[in-house]
Amino acid sequence: MLTRWLACGLDPARVTVLRPSGKPVAHGVTVVTAYPAALPAGTTVLLGMKPYQIADVAAGLAPLLTAETRLVSILAGTPIADLRRHFPAPRDVVCAMPNLPVGLGEGVVALYTDAATDAAAKADIAALIAPLGLAEWMGDEALFNQVTALSGCGPAFLFRFIDALSRAGEALGIPADQAARMALATVQGSANMAARASVSPATLADQVASPGGMTRQGLNVLDADNRLLDLLTDTLVAARDRGAAMARGE
Repeated sequence: MLTRWLACGLDPARVTVLRPSGKPVAHGVTVVTAYPAALPAGTTVLLGMKPYQIADVAAGLAPLLTAETRLVSILAGTPIADLRRHFPAPRDVVCAMPNLPVGLGEGVVALYTDAATDAAAKADIAALIAPLGLAEWMGDEALFNQVTALSGCGPAFLFRFIDALSRAGEALGIPADQAARMALATVQGSANMAARASVSPATLADQVASPGGMTRQGLNVLDADNRLLDLLTDTLVAARDRGAAMARGE
């Protein structure tokens, strides 16, 4: 996220990262290993540690926050109520779930907040997120684990698909390096085509598949007994349930 913001013109002098290791983040960005004595007025704080560390972080950070501090959390499985319990001062608190391609400006960021956060704060946070890709405000916090399973975890599932497509091509006799390049380019080009199309991906698939042709025969395998849909549904359910377990502290 920070890499993309800096690439889009964010002044690194306006950014401070608290990192216990003190390891540099990016040129011009201040890295500190301890909490400062105070935060400037109008500061937006982004929480990006492991969810289980929230209590330890709150012990040092919460006393620095005021009603005007905007708090954005990317902690999986950590609802607004938990954030407000650990950080009671800020009026504006937002949960955000980015996925990996935000670094390219082609990501997805799911957002949720409660009624205490005002419209101006939502607009400002939406503007902050805009350079990262698609921003989707969720109307129901109960869907956040589902959204995380779909878009947050989704890149890993797609990476696995690309790898499997490549290895399947290799299994048919295509040299491994060529199969890898062709699988990646096929997925990339097809995703770009789907994004620009005026019809759904399901319709595109049917348009590619001529009756009795090679593509249709392959689709028949994927579609048989909803095997692909069931596999992906089971995958998302497993990820969603893990998010719920994390929220319970398991």
